[in-house]
Amino acid sequence: MTILVVGASGATGKHVVEQLLKDQQKVRVIVRSPDKLPEHWKKNEQLSIIQGSVSDFTVNEMAEYIQGCQAVASCLGHSVNLKGLYGKPRRLVTDTVELLSHAIKKNDAGKPVKFVLMNTSGNRDRDLDEPISKRERLAIALLRLVLPPHVDNEKAADYLRTQVGQNSNFMEWVAVRPDGLVNEEHVTEYEVYPSPIRSAIFDAGTVSRINVGHFMAKLMEDQELWNKWKGQMPVIYSKTS
Repeated sequence: MTILVVGASGATGKHVVEQLLKDQQKVRVIVRSPDKLPEHWKKNEQLSIIQGSVSDFTVNEMAEYIQGCQAVASCLGHSVNLKGLYGKPRRLVTDTVELLSHAIKKNDAGKPVKFVLMNTSGNRDRDLDEPISKRERLAIALLRLVLPPHVDNEKAADYLRTQVGQNSNFMEWVAVRPDGLVNEEHVTEYEVYPSPIRSAIFDAGTVSRINVGHFMAKLMEDQELWNKWKGQMPVIYSKTS
């Protein structure tokens, strides 16, 4: 299996790549600065490195990079600093989802390519009747005003839901919604639900980035797991004892 990972050098993206390489998959990564990648990645014959910024690629260029891939993972996110939160590009995640979708469609692989998007538990799945309190509605409305990355995450998932949809013949998708990301060294037990089981705003749980990376990798590798979650926005939590 050949898989393209965008945002591979990020805090979660690197765990997706590590898991895929551990499982002997062929991986292509797009990064701006290959020098920052782990040395063992550069020496791994299963890994191909494409240097560049995703926002600079045309649809034709991206189609070439995706050619021959059975799955694509987007782990892009906004940096947690003033430039990342309020600078350009404001639609980093959404524009990337659109670019990748158009490139996948252009290739016309003959069967749907799997697409996994890292999203956030603070974003509701509007295909489901997910309960939300008035207090949460107000808080999310405020987030939309003061935190552009939140709007970006919402629009990215909405593009998959409304523009790609459930019956595309070129792409199937899953938008993974982690809750309260933390750093851990090893994969631990985790739980996955169709919708949040707690308030992402006022009672957030936690999940390690390595667990998210493990789940995203297994989604692409395991057809049974993929069939269970395709076209959905599962929420992932690390299991507590």
